[in-house]
Amino acid sequence: MIGHLNLILRLTIWFLLTSDLSWANIIIGVSVALLLPGRQKVPEALRDWLRVLGEVIVAIPQAYIEAFEIILRPHNHEDVIMERVKPQRTPGLIFLDIFLITFTPKTIVLKYHEQGLYEVHRVIRRRKA
Repeated sequence: MIGHLNLILRLTIWFLLTSDLSWANIIIGVSVALLLPGRQKVPEALRDWLRVLGEVIVAIPQAYIEAFEIILRPHNHEDVIMERVKPQRTPGLIFLDIFLITFTPKTIVLKYHEQGLYEVHRVIRRRKA
């Protein structure tokens, strides 16, 4: 079943990139998703996928809230932090984690380090001294 989730993730990315739901594009998208090389088999838990998809749903209103915060109260400080990757993450789940961090207006992932770290740029509001 997890293989199906990877296929759905690939198709979702395809449709977001092409913005076309015609029959020809659907056939091309399915073909591309199936022809892309696989990866090493790593056991994934359906529970992890469902939790991350729940976080994606929560991130949508959070992104709107952060956008209004930036408009109404400008954030005048920025910094780069290192954030640890959650343990035993597969490449698909790491992609979704990076998507979640980058989706909100205050943060963006600059780099993923193979040692299990994300380099995250964020803007924050600081009171003037």
